Amino acid sequence: MSKIAVIGSNMVDLITYIERMPAQGETLEAPRFAMGCGGKGANQAAAAALLGADVLMLSKVGDDGFADTTLANFQRLGIDSRFVERVPGVSSGVAPIFVQENSHNSILIVKGANAHLHPADIDRAEAQLRDCALIVLQLEIELASVYHAIEFARRHAIPVLLNPAPALAGLSNDHLALLDFLIPNESELALISGLQVNSAADAAHAARTLVAKGVRHVIVTLGEQGALYVGAEGEWQVPGVKVEARDTSGAGDAFIGCFARHWSRDADIRQAMQQAVAYSACSVTGLGTQSSYPDAETFARFLDASAR
Repeated sequence: MSKIAVIGSNMVDLITYIERMPAQGETLEAPRFAMGCGGKGANQAAAAALLGADVLMLSKVGDDGFADTTLANFQRLGIDSRFVERVPGVSSGVAPIFVQENSHNSILIVKGANAHLHPADIDRAEAQLRDCALIVLQLEIELASVYHAIEFARRHAIPVLLNPAPALAGLSNDHLALLDFLIPNESELALISGLQVNSAADAAHAARTLVAKGVRHVIVTLGEQGALYVGAEGEWQVPGVKVEARDTSGAGDAFIGCFARHWSRDADIRQAMQQAVAYSACSVTGLGTQSSYPDAETFARFLDASAR
């Protein structure tokens, strides 16, 4: 059984490529604009599906044209979207993204319909969720729904992965202790642990404090330095894959989706991390979020080229 359930957000990305951010009151001309499908939940579902996973998505869309775009994208990717429902009188989620020449990005999110994914929606999908090997969560939906999903997963003995993004302080220790996987980046880890994270050594120390609180496996994404594991199986770091980055938007979600796909199939954490580090690196060589994610065949070619 390797079906993955993603309970989380979807957005339509409004991507502007810029030379620099304007100062207050300043107007600048930007050289390029693109629109694509995004949102942390949908991105992670898309990455897993592109790599061949059987994915079930629970999410909410508005009653606007953006909803049509999102639903058509799920269908194109082969994602089971029977529980992606429209909310009357509410906009879909959108994410204006500003990408600078150095590939760094700044993002705003408007939750829109994503704020209407409630605990009752999770309960209504119980029969389908119980057939899943992993439940994947993020923090772009209401926190009460995230906590309910964690409790649901524990009650039904389903492994659960939380990507604590966007970063949020004050997460419940009781719910963190129910997690099988917690996968933050360095800034998210610092906020959750309350410790400074300025190096891989700092990250390892902060991760240990979360393992001590009950999290079974903490995986810290380190950007171009790869990823760090601290947990029940020991400690190790998977090095990064060197690439020429063009756009880092969605790279963290690419990591999560790839990791979920491989771990749900083989239950090998180190191997899943190695694949996820490479997949994330591959994604930053393209532009956009989901538009930069390779399918299984393209990713295999990237791995072959990287090994030479």
